[in-house]
Amino acid sequence: MQLIHGIAELRATLAAWRRAGERIALVPTMGNLHAGHIRLVERARELAPRTIASVFVNPMQFGPSEDFAAYPRTLDADRTRLAAAQLDVLFAPAVTEVYPRGLDGMTQVAVPHITDTLCGQSRPGHFTGVTTVVAKLFNMVQPDIALFGEKDWQQLQVIRRMADDLDMPIDIVGVPTVREADGLAMSSRNGYLSAAERALAPTLYAVLSAAAERLRAGERNFAAVETAAAETLDEAGLRPDYVQVRRADDLAAPGASDRHLRILAAAWLGRARLIDNCPVELPG
Repeated sequence: MQLIHGIAELRATLAAWRRAGERIALVPTMGNLHAGHIRLVERARELAPRTIASVFVNPMQFGPSEDFAAYPRTLDADRTRLAAAQLDVLFAPAVTEVYPRGLDGMTQVAVPHITDTLCGQSRPGHFTGVTTVVAKLFNMVQPDIALFGEKDWQQLQVIRRMADDLDMPIDIVGVPTVREADGLAMSSRNGYLSAAERALAPTLYAVLSAAAERLRAGERNFAAVETAAAETLDEAGLRPDYVQVRRADDLAAPGASDRHLRILAAAWLGRARLIDNCPVELPG
């Protein structure tokens, strides 16, 4: 596996692959990798002969009071895991390589409407940071395929919208969430949990799964389902940010005829903000 830090070297390597007619799959990450990230790489290798992952803790997507400085940076361990997964190239640029004029001086990419709700409502500016850095990575790499985990369903839909709106010829592939044995979605921020909090954390997915079952069983009072789920989380000791039933594709509020839904939630547990979601396919 080749480790690359600079854009010029990256483009030279990718140019050789393209001359050989090889398709390229990209897995963007912020590092501190776990089995969920490795599953993205494994899926990338199934879809393309050449694979590249980025490790970049993106300051633009962190708010002033969020954990940018404390976010784990584990490049040596990440490099070992990615090499074992038979990745071709690890791209790990410095902040100055990605934002040479600083954050305030950079052109930004913003996706309207779909970013104003759910996590976007609690984290203003977050998704502009995400779409800006992903757009830059897409321009640096020019991949045929880009893979993202379904744990952050809103992020996946935002990136799909951006690629579609900007006519980017990239297949955006969602990969199902990888979970611990007790159902907790794997996340780099799970490392923030104390032992007691870790024991409680699977409650989030359990509550979402129960809410999804209510919908599949015929409940159509979405507000009642959301309220009950939030109350259950609160009673269990989590601090819910939101629990929402939305259309799966555009995250709009569902109507009576909608059948492809997602129930999404974010909740605080200690210093960790956990997010998760559950698909709901309704009959009819």
